[in-house]
Amino acid sequence: MPSRRQIREAVIQFLYCADLEGGANAAALRDPFWEFVTESDRRSLHLAVFRTVHHLAHGRKDRLEEFVRRHTAADILLAAWPEAEALKNTLTRIAGLESSWSTALAKLERLPKDDADDTVAANFSSALDHLFLIDRDLSNARRQFLEDMEDFPALHGPLQAIAATLQRLQRVSDRLRMVEEPEKFPEQSDLASLRESKTEIQELRHRTDELVDQIISTKETIDATLAAVVDNFAPERIDPVDRAILRLATHEILQSTAPPKVIINEAIELAKRFGTNDSKRFVNGVLDQIAKQSAGEI
Repeated sequence: MPSRRQIREAVIQFLYCADLEGGANAAALRDPFWEFVTESDRRSLHLAVFRTVHHLAHGRKDRLEEFVRRHTAADILLAAWPEAEALKNTLTRIAGLESSWSTALAKLERLPKDDADDTVAANFSSALDHLFLIDRDLSNARRQFLEDMEDFPALHGPLQAIAATLQRLQRVSDRLRMVEEPEKFPEQSDLASLRESKTEIQELRHRTDELVDQIISTKETIDATLAAVVDNFAPERIDPVDRAILRLATHEILQSTAPPKVIINEAIELAKRFGTNDSKRFVNGVLDQIAKQSAGEI
């Protein structure tokens, strides 16, 4: 799970980018913001997914060769059954999708895996998604073929070999589903690393967005509180980073159960990381007064 520090740092970055004094619309900013902020983590996750897919592809190779051999015989057999034309067409579609699967994997394997360029990372993500899409279509086509076979009892025996191969290939696809959506298969301990990485990225966004929404919805109250302790307060006159830190910390002092001292210390650390040389002193002074005011000491 993401730490409190990670969440707060993400909040500051988002508020700074959104710039509540007339910058980008917060809702419109969210997707591109998270694409940027989680880029490194997503690249690492995609690389781990690729390694697992690559491993599964080795197990698919022999099954695919078996399918190619058996497909020819099954195709000839079905050609003699005009009433089974739909079954033949489905098998032809499966063959085409199996070929597309192999092509998509080959493309994925040729892409750079350790380049930090944004375009390369986006292409890698897109190539993975494309492979998963083809595999889902394949799963549906195999399932359709096996279901339609039931309408032709006389073909069960002759088509048993190709049906067995399709079932063997489907087991690879079933495993691929788990790799694509590991969070849906908590019982798979070998996918724990993928599951945790994906969940942490999603949880960081969820908890950050939740906190940002709270700050945006109470912005007027937060700014009124700041105005009461800052001489000639005008949000646009405060450094954007300091403004984001003050709004976050003020919101927490007013709404959170965390001790004000802890909130102020965390805000000072944020000021050290993201602010100017004067940010630490300014943030500390303002928040100390807000904490005292909130406690009724002023």
